[in-house]
Amino acid sequence: MSRGVLAWLLAAQLASGQIQFGDVTKKAGVNFLLRNGAAGQFRQPELMPGGVAALDFNNDGCADIFFTNGAALPSLRKTGPLYSNRLFRNNCDMTFTDVTERAGVAGEGYSMAVAPGDFDNDGFPDLFVAGVNRNILYRNRGDGTFEDVTAKAALGGIDAKRGKMWSVSAGWLDYDNDGKADLFVSNYVRWDPLREKSCGPPERRLYCHPDNYEGTPNQLFHNNGDGTFTDASVQSGIAAHVGKGMGVSFAYFDGVGFTDVFVANDSVRNFLFRNRGDGTFEEVGLQAGVALADHGNAIAGMGTDFRDYNNDGLPDIIVTGMLNDTYPVFSNHAGTAFFDETIRSGVARVTSQLTGWGMGLFDFDNDGWKDLFFANSHFPQLNRYVGTSSELANSVLRNTGDGRFQDVSATAGAGFGQKALYRGAAFADFDNDGRVDVVVTALNGPAKILRNTTPNAGHWLAIQLEGTKSNRDGLGARVSVTRMDGSKLYNHATTSVGYASGSERLVRFGLAGDVQVKAVEVQWPGGKIQKLENVAADRVLGIKE
Repeated sequence: MSRGVLAWLLAAQLASGQIQFGDVTKKAGVNFLLRNGAAGQFRQPELMPGGVAALDFNNDGCADIFFTNGAALPSLRKTGPLYSNRLFRNNCDMTFTDVTERAGVAGEGYSMAVAPGDFDNDGFPDLFVAGVNRNILYRNRGDGTFEDVTAKAALGGIDAKRGKMWSVSAGWLDYDNDGKADLFVSNYVRWDPLREKSCGPPERRLYCHPDNYEGTPNQLFHNNGDGTFTDASVQSGIAAHVGKGMGVSFAYFDGVGFTDVFVANDSVRNFLFRNRGDGTFEEVGLQAGVALADHGNAIAGMGTDFRDYNNDGLPDIIVTGMLNDTYPVFSNHAGTAFFDETIRSGVARVTSQLTGWGMGLFDFDNDGWKDLFFANSHFPQLNRYVGTSSELANSVLRNTGDGRFQDVSATAGAGFGQKALYRGAAFADFDNDGRVDVVVTALNGPAKILRNTTPNAGHWLAIQLEGTKSNRDGLGARVSVTRMDGSKLYNHATTSVGYASGSERLVRFGLAGDVQVKAVEVQWPGGKIQKLENVAADRVLGIKE
């Protein structure tokens, strides 16, 4: 059978829309339980855990998993092994070993989010853990252990004016293109464990709406290159905008060579910080059309991904929201504004009765179009008020290549029929078979490892960048692939995806029936362009700047 006929058959199989996952949690040996410390007092942080990261902390070519965990309230002290963060090493056979204690990353306090990134450019990913009134920076020593360098780095979660901050998400970016990864921290509201508000009648207490709490500004920390950071929040203009920050994501939305920042806010308008390139940012969410949903109201924004879903070379924005919000889909128009495509894309119909947290835009069937995964659940105790269970199943929506998404959750496997209070989600190819897998956390329940078993998935290519003048991870680099028919695919280097979570740093492309591509082009931060031609598919390709 000729190569052309094989490619045609593969394209036909992919068009059937079959994306499948298997729940391999038990076999994988990942026995993590996410605990929020709830004891009937309806304390606000109990709603928000918890993040998860996919990273290769020991550089053995297999993606590992780090989970954040809660703590007892109101003390916020570590109370035992069920309340500690956990690190699971991938044994490279789809099983994992808990190496938390040896690695020294159990942590203490009430953790929310994790952001993996190589802040010291030594080739080993470090970990920033964001939490309630305390953050932690772990430096990867490169020998399987981590060092708590929070104090030296001055990243403990303190604001000069407001004191302790409750951080919900974070991510690494090189906002000034100086070759060092800087840190953006998304802060939620002012919260004092000893002065928790009480909402609802005594006999029917409930969690308070965010309107009952004062918002806080986000923070931007400049990497000084010597293990320390400078709080650049005020001089950059980031601190001038007070919100209730949840998920954060990065991309060049206007085509200019400096990374922009999107922040999903809870029940107040979203922020889009346009990077002016001189160390300052302009908040343009309203002008750009992403501050509010199409109906003109703010949503309870939680998770977000800032990535090109329609292959026009411009990064789009998708946000998870609450019941009746739908999950807004903002399509980038000419790098100047965004159009709300939530209804046209089909996402509104699927998500109108859902509440979403973690999410990601990844090509699960490798057909060349990025699909959607949503980690869903309503707020705890919702059933007492609206008569519906708080537990929901996760969703996977297939990109049909015409600006629309098709809900294929019902046929995606057992992992999508199990309801829980799902929260964070991280994405990586844990078994190195070229198909993107998912790990998702569940509040007061076990994490789930969803192995991508999509039959007849297309060919693929993963780019592992190594910056020299740019930051080591290549964060912010834009990568395009020219296929054999001349069409192009687009992606960029980022680990900040979804809600409170971080994903693998590889830049992935699904190639459908192509066993090679005409060209791979990398535009590094700062503008340098590097091009490789006639590249074979089905491998991880390392590209050094």
